[in-house]
Amino acid sequence: MPLKSQAAELLNVLLEAGKLTDEQVAAVTKDAESTGKPVEVLLSEKKLVDEEFLTRARATLHGLQYVDLTTRQLDSKDVNLLPRSVAESTKAVAFEKVDDVLSVGMIDPVDIRARQGLDFYLQSNNIKAKIFIISTISFNYAFKKYEALGKEVEKALEVAKEKLAGPKAKEEKIEQIEEVIKGAPVSRIVSVILRHAYEGNASDIHLEPYGDISRVRYRVDGVLRTSLTLPLYVHPSLVARIKVLANLKLDETRIPQDGRITENFNNKIIDFRISTLPLRDNEKVVMRVLDTTRGVPTLEQLGFRKQYVDVIRKEIRKPHGMCLISGPTGSGKSTTLFTVLNMRNEERVNISTLEDPVEYEIKGVNQSQVRPEVGFTFASGLRALLRQDPNIIMVGEIRDGETGELAVHAALTGHLIFSTIHTNDAIGVIPRMLDMHVEPFLLSATMNLAIAQRLGRKICERCKTQIQLPPEVEAKVREEVMAIPEVYRAHLDLSAKQWTFYKGRGCLRCGDTGYAGRVAVAEVIPFNEEMRTLVSKGFPVDQVLAYLRKSDVLNIKQDGLLKALEGFTTIEEVMRITAE
Repeated sequence: MPLKSQAAELLNVLLEAGKLTDEQVAAVTKDAESTGKPVEVLLSEKKLVDEEFLTRARATLHGLQYVDLTTRQLDSKDVNLLPRSVAESTKAVAFEKVDDVLSVGMIDPVDIRARQGLDFYLQSNNIKAKIFIISTISFNYAFKKYEALGKEVEKALEVAKEKLAGPKAKEEKIEQIEEVIKGAPVSRIVSVILRHAYEGNASDIHLEPYGDISRVRYRVDGVLRTSLTLPLYVHPSLVARIKVLANLKLDETRIPQDGRITENFNNKIIDFRISTLPLRDNEKVVMRVLDTTRGVPTLEQLGFRKQYVDVIRKEIRKPHGMCLISGPTGSGKSTTLFTVLNMRNEERVNISTLEDPVEYEIKGVNQSQVRPEVGFTFASGLRALLRQDPNIIMVGEIRDGETGELAVHAALTGHLIFSTIHTNDAIGVIPRMLDMHVEPFLLSATMNLAIAQRLGRKICERCKTQIQLPPEVEAKVREEVMAIPEVYRAHLDLSAKQWTFYKGRGCLRCGDTGYAGRVAVAEVIPFNEEMRTLVSKGFPVDQVLAYLRKSDVLNIKQDGLLKALEGFTTIEEVMRITAE
């Protein structure tokens, strides 16, 4: 189906502005015609154009006024002039009222159904309005103003207090507890906690007893922050409600349980992977937030530098072998793994995965969720996949020797294997595999590539400012930077007496943290003949380090220091994520 003229015109505007290349325009056009997705959605999913610039381009194209709400100090009273239900259904938010005229921002003012819904409400309530076009970022920023997490929960707590805090509350039977948690107050509190995690871009939710309170913490950009405290008496009912939603045993508090909750927010399906842990007097719940429908980013968008991208592209095009990505939990291994996998997603190859859990949905890839409780493990799944005529196999994680040996043998028999493994650095991949009793001569014949990474918080672009480091700190940084191979630092001007670094002052958009988003800090090691020889010899550490020094390989800390000089992150963040 050919592109509509307005979509083609938008692509042309972005092409002329230098935001897209001819190849990218052709690729987006092809995807839009084959999938039926709007061009704006594809550009956003692929992260080809900054969302604010894209919104400004759409405003120009449609003759609309544009506003960036993240630069404004919004008043919740103004936002609440448009009911939350109307805002959710029309993707519109009120942000100002002057002389009886309400200013309203819409994500898509040319969406006929959304515009009719908004106009109906405005006309029914005799409200004069001025319509602006806004980005999804602006919408989400303003939408948070409806009610803070604490205020929403406070109302529900007032209702719940009588049932949950009474003297007989602890003596209630399971049947009575079930009746309480089905009630509106507790259900409302859990619903609000989940929704605010999604709206705040949290990766994890921690619900835990803490002294005489129940504490809710969100992990945002890799850092935990307390977002809500509740009376301790409500904690068991919240845990019970989560168990009910996740189909866990309500009366089992002695052993850990795992489950899953699926919620629909703004027509987007979000998975919450639930893990309970018995404590001395209570239970803790951790929930991983997963948006499986989000687009897979490119290596460049993740923060991999050009030299890395060139090496990775070369190694993953090989017909067989093994590529391993390492790092601690939460370091972005899975995202990088899917990015690399997506780069090989072609009609002429058969790609199959074994995952726990499925974190991204990729069209054209056969994705399987392992289920150890019924015997479907990474090892048994890998055996089954080898009978499925695969070209490329992705194993979510190599956790044991059996899986490691199977992966190596699969690579030896003509398959390309992608997986993750827990080590601190890229060269640590080999000793880890050797510890799993994989033979050195097998590893030397199969290893193509090892990547190690961390995720560092990016400086907020809205409040980014230049700084100088204290002399003694800069002296140490200079020494380390000047030891970096010239090929990686040639683009930097390092001749100044005092180098310029950056930090975020803190603003509304970043929640006064100075950070917004994350960037990969990595090291990439391809396995050439010399490296393979070292592996076959048992990987002698002194010889390996000597080889890496002469091979211009960048380590994680060096990549982080360069990213600090380039303005992506701060020196403090580099030290935090690279501390051994």
